[in-house]
Amino acid sequence: MRKIITISRQFGAGGGELGRRTADALGIPLYNKDLILCTAKASAGLTPAQVRKWDERVPTSFGLTQSLFDFYNRPLSDKLWEAQVKAIREIADHESCVIVGRNADFILREFDHCLRVFVHADFEWRFERMRGMMEDTEPEKLRANIKAVDKARSAYCTHYTGRHYADATNYDLTLCTSLLGIDFALEEILRATERI
Repeated sequence: MRKIITISRQFGAGGGELGRRTADALGIPLYNKDLILCTAKASAGLTPAQVRKWDERVPTSFGLTQSLFDFYNRPLSDKLWEAQVKAIREIADHESCVIVGRNADFILREFDHCLRVFVHADFEWRFERMRGMMEDTEPEKLRANIKAVDKARSAYCTHYTGRHYADATNYDLTLCTSLLGIDFALEEILRATERI
């Protein structure tokens, strides 16, 4: 039976690392940034560069004045959303995998064999973790970047799913890595995966 694990995450909370380690432990593919290229292929009108530009963001130029029936005149992010939905569903229909981000928890909400995980952590813990990974970035700029990414992901989630990004009821398992640590969080994900 296929097993799908989706991991939504706050920036710097370790969701990407947990996705990679979960996929490695289970011997299944990981779709993270790789999914961007799959998405671009799924939509003939988008280049990989365009997909990267709008990845998990709602453009500030978004407006409701455009026709909902004219696909090619809609904002790029709407085209990207539809391409992403198609790519994620096709992947989940054919193989076990771990998908990090992209609102995969919402897109695959009807799938019975899917574990939806949300990874969060205290801001200062995330800041210190990212500071260790991005030593050349000025501390204030890094703080601003963390907040900006969280805000963009939250807006993207609300816009396309109508749900609040960090609402625990959207997920089967929520993990606070600043309290539990990455290793324990991985153990919990693997333990929960046995039940789906």
